[in-house]
Amino acid sequence: MNIPENLKYTDNHEWIRIEGEEAFVGITDFAQGELGDIVFVEVETVGEEIEKGEAFGTIEAVKTVSDMYMPVSGEVLEFNTKLEDTPELINSDPYGEGWIIKISLKDSSEADDLLSHTDYEAKVNS
Repeated sequence: MNIPENLKYTDNHEWIRIEGEEAFVGITDFAQGELGDIVFVEVETVGEEIEKGEAFGTIEAVKTVSDMYMPVSGEVLEFNTKLEDTPELINSDPYGEGWIIKISLKDSSEADDLLSHTDYEAKVNS
C-alpha cells in the first residue's frame, strides 16, 4: 500500500496535498482498494465554500456508494474532469492523475490536525 510522506490524511481516508493557498484532494490507496473498481465520481460543489468534515461529493464503486469529506475548509475550485470518462484513474493512480478536487484553503492551519503518513499508516494497519 502506498502512503506518500508529503501528504496529510483524514480518518475517512481522504488525502490532501497543499500547494500554497490551494490544495488537491483525493482518496487514499487504501480507500480505493477497499472500494474496488471505481465506476463514477460525482462532485456538484464546484464554486461552493465547504467546511472541514462536510461532504463534497460521492464516489461510486461496483458494490457501494460513499461520501467524500473535506479534509479542511475551503472553496471547491475545480473537479478533475478526467474522472468523468475514466473514473478508474482513482484505482490506478490515486495520488496523481486520480485527484478529485482542487480547493482554495480557508485556513491552512486546519491541516495541522490531520494525520501524517506515519499516523495514517498506523491507523490502516491496526
